[in-house]
Amino acid sequence: MDDKTRIELEAAAFRGLVEHLQTRTDVQNIDLMNLAGFCRNCLSKWYQAAAKDHGIDMSQDSAREVVYGMPFAEWKAKHQKEANPTQQKAFEDTKPLHAVISGH
Repeated sequence: MDDKTRIELEAAAFRGLVEHLQTRTDVQNIDLMNLAGFCRNCLSKWYQAAAKDHGIDMSQDSAREVVYGMPFAEWKAKHQKEANPTQQKAFEDTKPLHAVISGH
């Protein structure tokens, strides 16, 4: 497979993941972090870091809007729930397994 095709496939997979996460607003970021070690915020930070690598100045808010499909404050008000003590403990317990975000 040539690099152009690989990049196009990777981009399509990313768009599919983002679309799925935009649809699954019932899935909380803390649950994603606890189970998979990354969340929507991680994806937006990776996106922002990639933009920076390409000489594009992108704010965290702009990158989050790409991933959330709306301004983060709006998504948070509509969909984010307060983390319960069990979720918070799991978050602390799994911290060593959380994604490394380059560029931050």
